[in-house]
Amino acid sequence: MAAKKRGMRRGLTAYGDEEFSLFLRKAFIKAMGYTDDALERPIIGITNTFSGFNACHRNVPDLIEAVKRGVMLAGGLPVEFPVITLHESFAFPTSMYLRNMMSMDTEEMIRGQPVDSTVLIGGCDKTVPALLMGAASANMPAIMLVTGPMLTGNHRGERLGACTDCRRFWARFRAGEIDQQEINEVNEKLAPTAGTCMVMGTASTMALCTEAMGMMLPGGAAIPAVMADRIRNAEATGARAVAIAKEGLTPQKIMTPRAFENALRVLLAISGSTNAIVHLAAMAGRLGIELDLEAFDRMGRETPVLVDLKPTGQHYMEDLYRVGGLTTILREIKPLLNLDALTITGRTLGEEIDAAPATIKQDVVRPFKNPIFGEGGMAVLRGNLAPGGAIVKQSAATPKLMQHEGRAVVFDTLEDLAERIDLPDLDVTADDVLVLRNAGPKGAPGMPEAGYIPIPRKLAQQGVKDMVRISDARMSGTAFGSIVLHITPESAIGGPLALVQNGDRIKLDVANRQLELLVSDAELEARRKKWRAPKSKAGDERGYRKLFLGSVQQADRGCDFEFLAPVPTTRTPT
Repeated sequence: MAAKKRGMRRGLTAYGDEEFSLFLRKAFIKAMGYTDDALERPIIGITNTFSGFNACHRNVPDLIEAVKRGVMLAGGLPVEFPVITLHESFAFPTSMYLRNMMSMDTEEMIRGQPVDSTVLIGGCDKTVPALLMGAASANMPAIMLVTGPMLTGNHRGERLGACTDCRRFWARFRAGEIDQQEINEVNEKLAPTAGTCMVMGTASTMALCTEAMGMMLPGGAAIPAVMADRIRNAEATGARAVAIAKEGLTPQKIMTPRAFENALRVLLAISGSTNAIVHLAAMAGRLGIELDLEAFDRMGRETPVLVDLKPTGQHYMEDLYRVGGLTTILREIKPLLNLDALTITGRTLGEEIDAAPATIKQDVVRPFKNPIFGEGGMAVLRGNLAPGGAIVKQSAATPKLMQHEGRAVVFDTLEDLAERIDLPDLDVTADDVLVLRNAGPKGAPGMPEAGYIPIPRKLAQQGVKDMVRISDARMSGTAFGSIVLHITPESAIGGPLALVQNGDRIKLDVANRQLELLVSDAELEARRKKWRAPKSKAGDERGYRKLFLGSVQQADRGCDFEFLAPVPTTRTPT
């Protein structure tokens, strides 16, 4: 059998003569100044996700230099290449809409270039899952490196963190509790350094889940972006990238069903972002693994929230870093983990936990028997409003609203919500249920983080801080409140949410995992016969938008494109 091609011989451009293809390739890359000696070494690709619009990735150039140093010290040749980058606040209509494009870019660049392994540099929300989805599909050796969280800011003696405190102060501004001058002051203090949100938002959640899954060096998830440890971690990642190229350690050997179960356990214990459910489903789907929401909910019954970190608790990611990062969490939930799962180091998760430094006395991660919240941070709901499931972040909600019945106040679109939510004559009370529809994968499109429906201004000014809110949208991991999300199937394709009318009664019962529209089956069937799909919008008929609308799957399938994921052959959790 022919030897496996490596380095410059990998994936030769098709000219009909392989030796000429290699000759031509080497001629052009020598224009970059490389020698024959350099080109004979293992070639390690480095994804450059820097952008002037992405403050989360402001430190990427420094990380690339450190990765290169690690690669060269280990005898490899580092070569950086660009892939698209995403920032949650700078992606229209939403970064989720572009996540699949980034994953395709990553997959094709890994496949199409002569790399023996790849260092994936991500950070902001959708970049980590996009890179891992692409790497999983390409199934060539790859290792994840994150940019790391920001340090906290300070406003009049109070610690601030993007973006939980963004939302908290904005709610105070809407309620008239603070003035324009103070909100402007806060705006300049919320994101004081490079890096991702320093609370348990989607970026922090995905970093911790990725480390738990084994696709990142131990200890890499929580290091702040500006710390010297982050640079050292990047150098070590570069060195390890050379080793996995030689070992042939591919994502499919690490991202197994048991590894995904470990990631889901961590997600529950950290009260992580609800977005992670969608991303983990998409990542698993690329490997033919189906994420079983019912089994995930059962895991939540036995996996308490242990991390005292905003928005569920009080601390920030730099505090978690100082007390040992993910390892401190893993030690508390160790009996629930698959300790035999392989990691990127070539050792098992159990071996890495045992090898980590001893846990120090601390108050960021609670003991298993003294949790922040007795169950996992999330619960999966079912009912006639969500036959395919819905998600609620119960640990960040108002307890008394977790069993609630109220009158529906319906907003048909994002535009409708923006136009009416603050009208003085809006017919709404604090006991009502705010309903937003046509904000799902196809409806928005892109399933934006609009599920954090603002409290109507007139109620906010009366002191109302929370209400039950339901939608087929997502919400930021930095958000909080009694919010039901990811209602599946979405309203834009005729899901039951499309049939809700103003004044209908809706019942939420999280303890019994129910979400019900209290309308008879006969009435719903009559409404269904009258329902018409939303009209197409300008731009729907061409380009990436057409591809997205024609191919995107529902939230329970990770909102991935159906043609990118093989037919599931395994379910997780088991």
